[in-house]
Amino acid sequence: MPRERVLVAIDGPAGAGKSTVSRMLAERLGFVLVDTGALYRTVALAVTRAGLDLGDGEAAGALTEELARGRRIRLVPPAVTGPSSSRSAGPPAGPPSDRPPESGAAPGGSGVRMLLDEEDVSAEIRTPSVSLAASQVSAHPRVRTALFALQRQAGERGGVVLEGRDIGTVVFPDAEVKFFLTASPTERATRRQRELVEKGTAITFADTLAEVVKRDRADSERPVAPLRRADDARLVDSSGRAIADVVSEMVEVVLGVERALGLGAAGAAGGDVAGDPVSSEG
Repeated sequence: MPRERVLVAIDGPAGAGKSTVSRMLAERLGFVLVDTGALYRTVALAVTRAGLDLGDGEAAGALTEELARGRRIRLVPPAVTGPSSSRSAGPPAGPPSDRPPESGAAPGGSGVRMLLDEEDVSAEIRTPSVSLAASQVSAHPRVRTALFALQRQAGERGGVVLEGRDIGTVVFPDAEVKFFLTASPTERATRRQRELVEKGTAITFADTLAEVVKRDRADSERPVAPLRRADDARLVDSSGRAIADVVSEMVEVVLGVERALGLGAAGAAGGDVAGDPVSSEG
């Protein structure tokens, strides 16, 4: 089935600002935002809480399948936390502007909250320990397979921004628009340290930089769906740039592709983006 709007895939290393940029881009375009990294982080948290070995792919995979099958792991809009307020992650029933919130997605690029067994774990999954654990569990084929269908269902009709590390290479290699968002390790470590300190976590820059480098190595060297730039992905470096500049550049690319394909984008370039610093999340 042809997509009504393009599908935007954003990949890149940890700390490049994917979460911030993806959210703002979705808002500008009126698209749905799907934060795939949050899914893997929540699986990592669940594996840790269950006392399982992060390196045991079969055990982690079995748990992930159980979480997905029972809809025990969900991304929902921030104002929606009850089980009756969300929908399944099945194919969208209407145009992007008419879609109800779905599992794994939030409309208009608004911030999403991650639920694990109906507990909001949005803050807990952003800790350094969970970030590193996510790299471990995401390397397991059975874990990735269990989450693959959820991601595909959430984005198959288009009008969606998906961000992660293998969206343009594995999950949606047919995405009409692909970006590889990056920044220097030093820049990413600076952003990450600032956010952790603001959240009350005491950590040195040296330790933060080491964490970033370790995460990069784990993501790039994993045997399954390693982090890499798709051949047809546009490289966007956010180093030293305001979020407004980064997002505006990406909006123009998306709208240009839609014009070339003859897809509807009325009102998509709506309001300006504030020049806030780029977040390291994602």
